[in-house]
This record gives sequence, C-alpha cells and structure tokens, in this order.
Amino acid sequence: MPLTRIRATLDTVAVDTVLGAAEKHAVEHGYRVAIAVVDHGGNLLALRRTEDTQIASSQVAIDKARTAAIFVRPSRDIEEQVSSGRLGALALHGAAALTGGIPIVVDGEVVGAIGTSGETPLEDESVSLAGAAAAFARRDVPALTFASARLAAEAAGAEAARRAVAPVVAIVDAGGVLVYLHRPDAAQVASVGVATDKARTAAIYRRPSKDFEEQASNGRPSALHLAGSVPLQGGLPLEIDGVVVGAIGVSGASSADEDQELSRLGQSAFVAAVTSTPRATRIGADEMTDAFAVGRLVVATAEYQVDAGRRTGPGAPELHDAITDVMYVVEGNATVITGPVCTGQVHSLAPGDVLVIPAGVTHTFTEVTDPFRYLVVKVAS
Repeated sequence: MPLTRIRATLDTVAVDTVLGAAEKHAVEHGYRVAIAVVDHGGNLLALRRTEDTQIASSQVAIDKARTAAIFVRPSRDIEEQVSSGRLGALALHGAAALTGGIPIVVDGEVVGAIGTSGETPLEDESVSLAGAAAAFARRDVPALTFASARLAAEAAGAEAARRAVAPVVAIVDAGGVLVYLHRPDAAQVASVGVATDKARTAAIYRRPSKDFEEQASNGRPSALHLAGSVPLQGGLPLEIDGVVVGAIGVSGASSADEDQELSRLGQSAFVAAVTSTPRATRIGADEMTDAFAVGRLVVATAEYQVDAGRRTGPGAPELHDAITDVMYVVEGNATVITGPVCTGQVHSLAPGDVLVIPAGVTHTFTEVTDPFRYLVVKVAS
C-alpha cells in the first residue's frame, strides 16, 4: 500500500468560482439564499448570502454542505431515506436530512461540497448544482494514507511495548478525523478519546498540542476556549513536503512527558518513511530543450540518473563498473563501439534508436554528427 498520495483540494480561487456560479444562478432566478462551501471534511471554507436572505439559512446551508461532503452524496439522499420511513437516518452523526447539499468532485473524488438554503428544497438544490458544476483549476496537495498512518502508530506502539507501557496511539487526517488507532489490551479506556483529542488538536491547529498546554499553564487559561483543542501534550503534526496531512496523539504512557516522547518517535518514523518513498518526477518540455542545448543532468539520485546528453564529436572510451546506460537517440547520428575499439560491436545510431550498455562494458563514440542529442538513463547496478 502506498505511504503517500496526492489529492485535489479547493483553494480560494476555486471556492470563489464555485460561489460565483451558484450566486449567479440564484440572482438570475430571484432566490434569496445562503450558500456555503466546505472542504472534504465538512469544514466551512466560505459563506455568501444574497440580499434579504433570512438569517437562519446561513447555518442550514452549512449543515447541508457538510452532509454532502462527509457522506459523499447529495444531502437529498438522506432526506429521502427519512421520508421513506428510515427514521434511523436522523441519528447519523453530522447529517442534516435536508435537500440542497451537493458534493464537489474532481476525478471521482469528493474534494468538498456546496449547500444552499432559503427557498424551496428544489430551488436550493438547483443553486448548489450550478455551483458544483463550475469549472475551476485544480490544486493538488499531499495526503495521509492508511499505510502511513498505521506505520506511525505502530512505530510508537512498538517502542511503548519495549518500555513496558501500554498507551493508545491515534492518527488523524488533516481535518482531525480518526484514520488509525493502536490500542493495546492493557490500555486504559479513557486514553482512546484523549489520544484522539491530542492528535486532532495538533492537526487542525498545525502545531504540537503541547503549545496549548503551555499557554494554559502559563497565564493564558483562555486557551481552553479554542475550538476543538485539548491542551495536553502528546499530539504532533505529520507533514509531507511542508504540508500538514494529519497528526499523531499518544495517551496513557507512564507520564505526560513519555506520551510526548512516544508521539515524537511515531512522528519521526512517519517522516523517515514518507521521505524515502519514491516520488514521480516530471521534467517539462521547455526544461528538456534547455538541457539538450548544453548537455546536462536533469535528474540525479543514488539509484539512477537522467542525462540530456549532447555531443559534437567522437570521445574517449568510457567504462562504468556499476552503471547500466540506456540511451535513446533524439537528434543526429553516431557510431558507438561496445567492447574493444578494434574488435568490439559496432552500433550505428539514428533518431529513435535505443542502445543498452550493461555495467562493465567499455563503449566509445567514434563518429558523431554535430550536434548529437540523446537521452541517457543511468541505472545503478
């Protein structure tokens, strides 16, 4: 399972585009509505009200949008379940069984939702549909995966077991929602909630939960009023490429300080794992053109290199003991001899040809047009 992934997100430009399309539809039809846009976790991104909209509609619009986001479906579906007799749907946590919330989807994944309130259910829904259908430029960000969440939790849990303590370790996503829970048999029940609270605090405030404990203990008790925060050390953010993708929380070790230590170990294991995970690299056409103009490396790692090669004449024999060269001819012609110059294989290369030279094989360019451009992938044996 992958340790990292990329997901689309709604940035401020995208939110403005969605709201603008929805508001345009509402104004054209004379609707007095509140329009809310939330992220994929149901958290409010923006709220807009047309002129003379009733005050109560603001919260209702948010509730509809949140429902569509977290249940990954139009809020109409929940209302229809209730209306058809499934009253238990009214107890769904976070759901508002009211038509008017529509998911916003990019490449099949819900990245947020829009909710509208103020007119009839169908009119509200028509406004949300107009907003959700708006085209906007996507922005991608790294995201937590189940595999990386489990890795961080189990790393902290393994060290805890070595120390003969049994805390609960919780991993949440960037919105503070639980992804993975490590709960040993000997863990105290209360630690489940506390570990999750610590992780949520670190995720949604993008800083260690210890910061809030220190504020509350050092003259700022009002820190206890910060929404969604629990001022207890043991929660730390998890980052990929400088972006907070989630957090780890630990509760129930021998002390608060040990909770913090174990959380730090889990965080360190996460960072080591995701930074060592291979990542795709894209080199644009303009950059490749520039590289071929002079001949230079475009990618260099310990395992492989990608070289935009350029030659203007023959060269001396080359030998790579632990590197296999894979050459692809882009422009020009050349003659390459592999093995001894006098008795080796002769290869006449033209655009489109590929030549693979295994590690330990001598190769010599004996004839080359000016310029001769070729892409070389050098793979370490």
